[in-house]
Amino acid sequence: MGREFSPFDIGERFRILPTGTDPSGDERIDMIMAPGAFGSGEHETTASCIEALENLPELQGARVLDLGSGTGILAIAALKLGAASALCVDIDPAAVETCRLNGDLNGVGDRLEHYCGTLDSCPAETFDVILGNIYGDILLMVADDLAARAKPGAPLLLSGILWEYNYDVRSRYERLGCEVVKNRMMEEFSTVLLRKD
Repeated sequence: MGREFSPFDIGERFRILPTGTDPSGDERIDMIMAPGAFGSGEHETTASCIEALENLPELQGARVLDLGSGTGILAIAALKLGAASALCVDIDPAAVETCRLNGDLNGVGDRLEHYCGTLDSCPAETFDVILGNIYGDILLMVADDLAARAKPGAPLLLSGILWEYNYDVRSRYERLGCEVVKNRMMEEFSTVLLRKD
């Protein structure tokens, strides 16, 4: 089970609050995160994804896929920034339950769908925005399927990529018809924003 944490700011617009905390009452968007699965927002990959989401105009009214959704923090942030709905996919049943709880805590539970399993067993559907904050080796394994689920022009925001996998991930998705928009290298990990041609 995840540990408790103190409120903290993330990106330009969000504040992450533990359950039972009073709303901030300022201009920041509150996101309540129950302790549980990976991804309360303190990791550099989560923070970099939220910072990228804040500057993604394609989110307005979008149908989002969040692969390896964990706590649901990225999908919930996307909804709070204007996305219409999100499908959250994770192989860990505990993560799916935490994600469902966090959706309800943040008042967006009715716009989240949850799927416990792998991408290849998900129903066939294409998406306006794709999020994948999972490990680089997994992003390579699912590349064909993930790229195929992106609508033309859709952004793919991929993170959790150790430096050693960065080039391989970028090259693989470029071969699948995606263009690299931004490649951000952090202390250990990297975040890549691509767009489907």
